[in-house]
Amino acid sequence: MSKLRVGLVGARGYTGAELIRLIAAHPRFELAYVTSRELDGQRVAEHTPTFAGELRFSNPAHDTLPQLAADAVILALPNGKAGAIVQAFDAAGSHPVIIDLSADYRFDPRWYYGLPELTRSHYAGQTRISNPGCYATAMQLAIAPMLSVLDGPVQCFGVSGYSGAGTTPSDKNNPALLANNLMPYALTGHIHEREVSKHLGHAVEFMPHVAPHFRGITLTANLHLSIAFDLEEVLARYRGKYADTPLVRVQETAPWVSQIAGQHHVAIGGFTLSGDGKRLVVVATEDNLLKGAATQALQNLNTAFGLDEMAGIPMECAA
Repeated sequence: MSKLRVGLVGARGYTGAELIRLIAAHPRFELAYVTSRELDGQRVAEHTPTFAGELRFSNPAHDTLPQLAADAVILALPNGKAGAIVQAFDAAGSHPVIIDLSADYRFDPRWYYGLPELTRSHYAGQTRISNPGCYATAMQLAIAPMLSVLDGPVQCFGVSGYSGAGTTPSDKNNPALLANNLMPYALTGHIHEREVSKHLGHAVEFMPHVAPHFRGITLTANLHLSIAFDLEEVLARYRGKYADTPLVRVQETAPWVSQIAGQHHVAIGGFTLSGDGKRLVVVATEDNLLKGAATQALQNLNTAFGLDEMAGIPMECAA
């Protein structure tokens, strides 16, 4: 079968490198172009050793992107940068599948919000897909099985490796500053707090932190419940909700972030109930660059082209 051509815009960052590896190994997709202003003209293989080929980074103007004839385009850009590119495709009358990894369209009802384990039933052939945030993915998957019995806002304490802050230098991705440290930031009103509250339809209070490790998220959710539960009832809810979802693993023990780096799934566990059974604490971990970004984008890309959602995702890593 013929290959489907995928353009990757903004490939210099950590997520871009993961997408290059995943798409290059996919049975049906191939890279049509890979853009980066800083790496323009350099061979992709020089920066992604597992990539075989002579493809080079390029830096085309926004209005020339529609002329490059890709079947799909992934935008791996900072927040606030996607709109001009989407407008260029619209102005050209070009309608490839566009997957945006930024927060720019996560609140736009015209875009499909692609958290497959929770929203795949809402996919109806949309060609504009908004990838959820990394923290937002872990939060929603940790909370969703108990959504109907929540009583009051859910409190979420999150800790991410510094790769989540991207490659542009800042205090949040400076290993020297982070060494032996835990850096809190955006403790109210974080965009992922608003994102989760919107898509779950329930208030969430989120407190993010950055830690010295490179990749991986630990998310601890504190859920107040309207009725009392015992542990077996809680486990039954989570196992039932995710029984047919290969990239969500439910376990009784609390998952460790050191075990999720390089993996494509979310691990949920550590279920702990208060004495009255009406307060539940849950821990979720994920690799912020994979299920929190690149792997999820590939799930959405597969769905958009009618392929198996798991095509090209190395399942041996998720076992």
